[in-house]
Amino acid sequence: MARNRKKHPEHENHERWLITYADLITLLLIFFVIMYAMSKIDIEKYSVLAQSLNFQYTKAESVLPGGDGVLGRVNISKADEGNKNQSADKDKKDKEDKEQKELREKQLQDLMEKIQQYIQQQNLQSQVFVANTPRGITVTLNDLFVFDLGKADLKKEAYPILNQLTSLFPTLDSTISIEGHTDDLPLATGSLFKDNWRLSSERSLSVLRYFTDTMGLDSKKFMSSAFADTHPVVNNDSPENRSKNRRVEIIVLREPTKP
Repeated sequence: MARNRKKHPEHENHERWLITYADLITLLLIFFVIMYAMSKIDIEKYSVLAQSLNFQYTKAESVLPGGDGVLGRVNISKADEGNKNQSADKDKKDKEDKEQKELREKQLQDLMEKIQQYIQQQNLQSQVFVANTPRGITVTLNDLFVFDLGKADLKKEAYPILNQLTSLFPTLDSTISIEGHTDDLPLATGSLFKDNWRLSSERSLSVLRYFTDTMGLDSKKFMSSAFADTHPVVNNDSPENRSKNRRVEIIVLREPTKP
């Protein structure tokens, strides 16, 4: 007699729900990635993508009914219109920037011509120099024309040229840098100033205060710098060259005034 074999019941897999759960999590992740990507969409790239998808899913062998693609019918004309608007806005801004730059350059050129004319009329060629430099229009004042030796108080002889500049500055949309320079000789014993740094700084500030405090110009248009003997125009190897290095430079910068 054959033995009756015991039938063992099949074990049910209680962990199959993990597969479904993992699929759900994956789909949610993909969904949020797509949403994030769409929130930072690039019009040009979107247009290319939309055209590609529209082409692929509207072919005869498309698996989607109607052949409208996964995104439906994409309005390419609106994407193109957005591109045109962006390009137009950029062109407009570039044109405005160019016009502002050209206007500023014209103002600087007019300023230089007026200063040159004044210098010639007043025979100040040996005391005042004007030049068009990469930084802007630079007006250089010889130190003995503006100050007494070793001092930082303005001389009356300097008032007319400073007054002339005062009449020209308000129309300019530029920052004006006033910079003091000295030669390399140490100051005499008993000088009012500790060193050439202090002397060049006080001379720069004296000119600045004349424009702002005495003549009432807007202080926001000005800045003051001191360089002592660190920026000579010629070598400090003779009394004549040292005289050239002792100067105050008033530079109308090409950059517009910061608000």
